[in-house]
Amino acid sequence: MKKLFIIVMAATTLAACQQPKNEFKYTVDRFYDLEILRYQVPQFEDLSLQQKELIYYLSKAAVQGRDILYDQNCKYNLAIRRTLESIYLNYPDKDDEQFLLMEKYLKRVWFSNGIHHHYSEDKFLPEFTQEWFRNAWQWIPETELQRILGGEKSPMNGTLETLVPVMFDPTVLAKRTNQAAGVDLILTSANNYYEGVTQAEAEAYYAAHKDDSQEPMSIGLNAKLVKKDGVVQEEVYRVGGLYGEALHEVVYWLEKALTVAETPEQRLVIEKLIEFNRTGDLRTFNEYCIAWVKDLDSRIDFVNGFTETYGDPLGVTASWEALVNFKNLEATRRTQTIAANAQWFEDNSPTDKQYKKEEVKGVSAKVINAAILGGDCYPATPIGINLPNANWIRKEYGSKSVTIENITDAYNKAALGNGFNEEFMYSDTERELAKQYGAITGDLHTDLHECLGHGSGKLLPGVSKDALKEHASTIEEARADLFAIYYMADDKMVELGLLPDKNAYKAAYYQQMMNGAMTQLMRIEPGKDIEEAHMRNRQLIANWVMQHADKDHPEVEFVKQDGKTYLRINDYESIRTLFGELLAEIQKITSTGDYEAAKALVETYAVKVDPELHQEVLERYRKLDLAPYKGFVNPTYTALTDNNGNITDVLVGYTEGYVGQHLRYSKEYSPLPTWN
Repeated sequence: MKKLFIIVMAATTLAACQQPKNEFKYTVDRFYDLEILRYQVPQFEDLSLQQKELIYYLSKAAVQGRDILYDQNCKYNLAIRRTLESIYLNYPDKDDEQFLLMEKYLKRVWFSNGIHHHYSEDKFLPEFTQEWFRNAWQWIPETELQRILGGEKSPMNGTLETLVPVMFDPTVLAKRTNQAAGVDLILTSANNYYEGVTQAEAEAYYAAHKDDSQEPMSIGLNAKLVKKDGVVQEEVYRVGGLYGEALHEVVYWLEKALTVAETPEQRLVIEKLIEFNRTGDLRTFNEYCIAWVKDLDSRIDFVNGFTETYGDPLGVTASWEALVNFKNLEATRRTQTIAANAQWFEDNSPTDKQYKKEEVKGVSAKVINAAILGGDCYPATPIGINLPNANWIRKEYGSKSVTIENITDAYNKAALGNGFNEEFMYSDTERELAKQYGAITGDLHTDLHECLGHGSGKLLPGVSKDALKEHASTIEEARADLFAIYYMADDKMVELGLLPDKNAYKAAYYQQMMNGAMTQLMRIEPGKDIEEAHMRNRQLIANWVMQHADKDHPEVEFVKQDGKTYLRINDYESIRTLFGELLAEIQKITSTGDYEAAKALVETYAVKVDPELHQEVLERYRKLDLAPYKGFVNPTYTALTDNNGNITDVLVGYTEGYVGQHLRYSKEYSPLPTWN
């Protein structure tokens, strides 16, 4: 649910239209820089019993892979999470100050699926002391200690000493996924996609196993690369292989879902996914993706498995994620309009003709309500998805794009009246634009980004999707963002009824530039570079546009007002021209696989932060007392059964808290051994 399967788009605190608050309590918890929200699942009660039962089974499959992501993010994550959870449950003094600091740290571990910040990817350190941690260790029951310490792959040798430096030493495993220039990206990354392998060895392995056929497999997508007896080889994720215990449980619930599939097409999707989980065969994965793209009539849909490659520093191996959803029938009319005009958008793109698709195939788009989030979509989740990632499948069979409306609705309603726009927008003009058009342009931006942006353009013959290496994700997100923002100002938006009038796009333009050039810096620690691909994308666009603006009469500029820095747009129409020029350049880079050009763009515009502006943004944001990152607890689904065990109804509930949900998930959905 990020880059083309799921595009992780960070929801920002832009002002939606002022809506009356209802009795639903969106905010669940808050700690550090994080806020936990709930989301509603509208229209669930209107589904048929068969559809509800299908969601119930798929939701079980979605949470069974939770441990996989923890282990992928860092091989010590499961040991740390299980240690802290056991201390949490068994430590006698719940009012002890050190215990409360441990509780905060554990909440953060749950949010990030490990010990590295979910966005910056820097390791966060405990505030409780090593001495307290060592003493608290004694409260872990013997059976749990055996699970944490044991296993042939355990590095702990019967003691906790291995965990102490991993948790407390800032220099040990400091970065989950390193994208810095000039270093070995594998050896300097803490994640668990490689073992005993250098970047050069990994790149040589992938080059030697590259699939240059007309229907290539995504080599490395579902495997850990290791060196054994001096030989680099893959440990495949499959039942009976790596992560087999969790995948066995996923398959169990998928088989249940198979019995209530809505259509033959959906049944084939589930069958192929089951086969892929059992065999790990990437040819089967291709068949699954094709079947998934072709399934257009089922109202219930889902993503489950190894999908996005953002976590791998080389962008090859995918993290585990899941999303169960169903179509919002009324809102889907908007995305269907976009999909129906896909060829027009492709033909009228400002990119060079040789990089355009002659025929856009199979673009389908819909607005969905998320029913359950899992893996790399939980607790933090994208607001839009475009899949599959394989370019040849997209070219021959098309793609699916979705906008997750109940998630964006929760973000917007939880942010009402928070003072963000009053603090950072230049004047009442921009604030009124955001109030009037912010919600509709935000949804449309997601639609265009996912539905058309990622599916636009083509690779020239012989160009690999991996050609841009570590910069591929940033360039791809920038390409999709630019496609969306360029067309936002087109008269076609009003003609198609997607925007109410010709001025609405200005809300999106101001938000794009303000966020990329300035306000997203609230998420970066002082002195740090920007690492995350979506943040790099946004800064790349904003900085490039500002540096290419007219020097005498700039279309956009920073101005000072009452001692504060604001972004001011002087000429919206001319900014669109600049967006188009950058889009053309980035499409050329993508189509030709020009790594050096991609590297130059990213390193020039996307990485470094103005320290003075950064400090100002942090100070102003701190006064608002807002959490820059938000995530969710899932609703609960309870199956009602008759005397024969047949499901008679499924009820959705919204009362489970953040701590309770994670402890329950760890108890009920944690089949993996601590060391894998």
